[in-house]
Amino acid sequence: MKKAFMVLAMIAVCAMASAEQNQLAANGPFGPDWESLKQYQCPEWFRDAKFGIWAHWGPQAVPMTGDWYARRMYIENHEQNKYHLANYGHPSEFGYKDIIPLWKAEKWDPDRLMSLYKKAGAKYFVSMGVHHDNFSLWNDKFHRWNAVNMGPKRDVVGEWQKAAKKYALRFGVSEHLAASYTWFQTSRGADKEGPQAGVPYDGANPEFADLYHAKAQPDDTGWYTTNPVWHAEWAQRINGLLADYKPDLLYSDGGLPFGLFGRQVLADFYNHNMQAHKGRLEAVYTCKGHGLHPNTENNQFVQEACVPDVERGGLTDIQPYVWQTDTSIGDWYCNRNWKPRGADWVIRALADIVSKNGNLLLNVELRPDGSIAEDVKNTLETLGQWMAVNGEAIYATRPWLTCGEGPTVLKGGHFDGSFALTAHDIRFTTKKGKLYAIALGWPAEGKLTICSLAVPNEIKYVKLLGYNKKLVWQQTDKGLEITLPSKKVSEIASVFEIRGKNLTPVPIPVENSSPDTAGK
Repeated sequence: MKKAFMVLAMIAVCAMASAEQNQLAANGPFGPDWESLKQYQCPEWFRDAKFGIWAHWGPQAVPMTGDWYARRMYIENHEQNKYHLANYGHPSEFGYKDIIPLWKAEKWDPDRLMSLYKKAGAKYFVSMGVHHDNFSLWNDKFHRWNAVNMGPKRDVVGEWQKAAKKYALRFGVSEHLAASYTWFQTSRGADKEGPQAGVPYDGANPEFADLYHAKAQPDDTGWYTTNPVWHAEWAQRINGLLADYKPDLLYSDGGLPFGLFGRQVLADFYNHNMQAHKGRLEAVYTCKGHGLHPNTENNQFVQEACVPDVERGGLTDIQPYVWQTDTSIGDWYCNRNWKPRGADWVIRALADIVSKNGNLLLNVELRPDGSIAEDVKNTLETLGQWMAVNGEAIYATRPWLTCGEGPTVLKGGHFDGSFALTAHDIRFTTKKGKLYAIALGWPAEGKLTICSLAVPNEIKYVKLLGYNKKLVWQQTDKGLEITLPSKKVSEIASVFEIRGKNLTPVPIPVENSSPDTAGK
């Protein structure tokens, strides 16, 4: 009876919250319906930025075994469960609540890191706000499990924001909270075998239900729960985050959650952002579609209302809308067993994504103490050196009439993040009457042929960025043939600035093309 009363009370709170949010949403052009939200236009700052850095960081970094630790430590015989047993004990006695105090962030210096990110070429920075572990990284007024009360006892979001502002980077936050309710149900289980069989994990203890959640209904197993009480809590906490920090960007790890609740949060975000910018919309909301999760009332993706996000992947060709790839140098959380990717992979991924009207949001893995590994630092420094020479082919550019050419086939979609591109793969961008051809390597034969620029294109000027001497080049019916300098300008990718009259890609014969560029 008491439980039923509490549920009814929360639903009443939901209704009042809906009315309040509806009123807030009415104070601007956006309302909590799709026709209104489809008015959205991506701001120019985001279209020009192209590259951002993300801190996907929190208590789950402590064991240094990678992503989803808070869930998998409760899955019997999972590698992270085995690690937990060996290093911390049984999750009935030492659970995720006990991992949180071990996250001290004692070497974390957001100012020093932001300086490094700025030099690496980032134009925006995104802080983790809250992951599926239901632990807020800000001074969350509605939830005691937060980084100001526990763990490092610091306002992680606030300190990141202060540093981003100092270095003139746009600031965003990511929320993974909506999926937490069903994601964390593993904490309520028990071993099926062994000496602790049947002993409930600590998530079943009602004392910690505000961290691990109430027990879900048996059929409530989707990415987003159907529980309306959780919908209301999510909206309250995310609204609080947005009100306190007023970020330029909000990221959801899925579609827009929870029907009317989500639409009201989004309308409010857009309207308040416009009020803060004298009627100009500067806000960016990224969420995931492209078939990652079923598009339902509870998990909504409407392309016109947001910036679509593709996790650890890309798209096969130029899109008519701005989009974003979010990916990582290594695992999402610090993983001692993963070798971080190098600057070559980052630069080639960036060139491919930007050529197709996208942005790259790159997670830079931090250790639990907030320090950065030397090889990750080296990657960022190399990236910054490349950007200093070649950034004009990235920032504030727009796609050409084709994204590129070359032999490599990229599948596109979520979780296809190989970007294993070669010296014979080329990507194009444009800006202020200039065409940039980004060669993703240095051909061993000392010549580069750009097939898309064969005659009848009329080329007047070709320059290799970072090389001050005149290039030898000619046009033939096979393409623009460039003789490369004897000394490499870049081991990773070289950019050619090309000018001419009404440049239009020449159709490439099938034997010289890849499926993502043929006939474009």
